[in-house]
Amino acid sequence: MVAVERVESLAKSGIESIPKEYIRPKEELESINDVFQEEKKEDGPQVPTIDFQDIESEDVTVREKCIEELKKAAMDWGVMHLINHGIPVDLVERVKRSGEEFFGLPVEEKEKYANDQAKGKIQGYGSKLANNASGQLEWEDYFFHLVYPEDKRDLSLWPKTPSDYIEATSEYAKCLRLLATKVFKALSIGLGLEPDRLEKEVGGLEELMVQMKINYYPKCPQPELALGVEAHTDVSALTFILHNMVPGLQLFYEGKWVIAKCVPDSIVMHIGDTLEILSNGKFKSILHRGLVNKEKVRISWAVFCEPPKDKIVLKPLPEMVSVESPAKFPPRTFAQHIEHKLFRNEQKELVSEKKD
Repeated sequence: MVAVERVESLAKSGIESIPKEYIRPKEELESINDVFQEEKKEDGPQVPTIDFQDIESEDVTVREKCIEELKKAAMDWGVMHLINHGIPVDLVERVKRSGEEFFGLPVEEKEKYANDQAKGKIQGYGSKLANNASGQLEWEDYFFHLVYPEDKRDLSLWPKTPSDYIEATSEYAKCLRLLATKVFKALSIGLGLEPDRLEKEVGGLEELMVQMKINYYPKCPQPELALGVEAHTDVSALTFILHNMVPGLQLFYEGKWVIAKCVPDSIVMHIGDTLEILSNGKFKSILHRGLVNKEKVRISWAVFCEPPKDKIVLKPLPEMVSVESPAKFPPRTFAQHIEHKLFRNEQKELVSEKKD
């Protein structure tokens, strides 16, 4: 296996300028600003906050108001802060603590869990490989693994240290899976569908895959030149994100990059491409990226709820298609959708390289 330089090692080596592979193209650099200054801004659009505790209220009016707010955020932004989401605060803290402790281990200790992307082993500890046409790298290391359904997990790949990692992460995955069901139900009702429709369309309890990626963004000596994660939309149906209260998530909203403020005890939830396709574009899968900074390490815990790769053909639901609103997306399996996105990105990179 080829040794990969970890961004953490690079950051701790005392460098004052970052290697050229990490420097973004000039058209991107114009919009990379200081995250702490950006977060303080009060003017301009703000990512919506949805109070989720009323989603199962006995009071029909209260419940419908919550569903309407969720639907509006999904259609307008495709991302939101969920508060009162029902996942115990102490469990969230355990998940964060165990992830922080794992990334606090020496790099050589973490290397025992290294993935091997060349051999298709994507679970484990990793860093982005320069597999795009431009050889561009991102300022992050990560840990990626499937966390639900339980019978599809491979616990031999999970960190043994800290000792609470497996238990806390397993419990959190179960809680998130229940939360996902509530969200799918509310969004189905919001579209005028049967409550269980969207969840069925993405694989139901047996087939929906839940994958966790812990993103570790070390301090960067030149944050104005780098990105932790480049601009992308999530391929998932839903993505749920925790973070260590250090800002960095940026959303491309109405033609401008907007920083997401850090909302205590919230979970950031994204609508992914899968729901955008099923809703025929009514729900939005928003373009987003991760900024870095020179003062604080940022860690986020992203959990992706994804349909099975080949068993389901994703296409706009018949109820979402009409003469006025024809299908915007061709039928594709989830695997084909991912391939299509990779191919499209490669084509874009080749075009921009020819321009340079």
